[in-house]
Amino acid sequence: MPSTFRLLRNLVLLLAVLFAGVWALATFVEPQPREMTVNVPIDIEK
Repeated sequence: MPSTFRLLRNLVLLLAVLFAGVWALATFVEPQPREMTVNVPIDIEK
């Protein structure tokens, strides 16, 4: 049983670190708006 608890503890710690990283990115990183163009091919022939 102790190995199960260690595994669960490690998984919870890993998930907490990942969650903290995602939260930090969402909080502190501001996206830079810029223009975007997309070329759409016109295919009239079928």
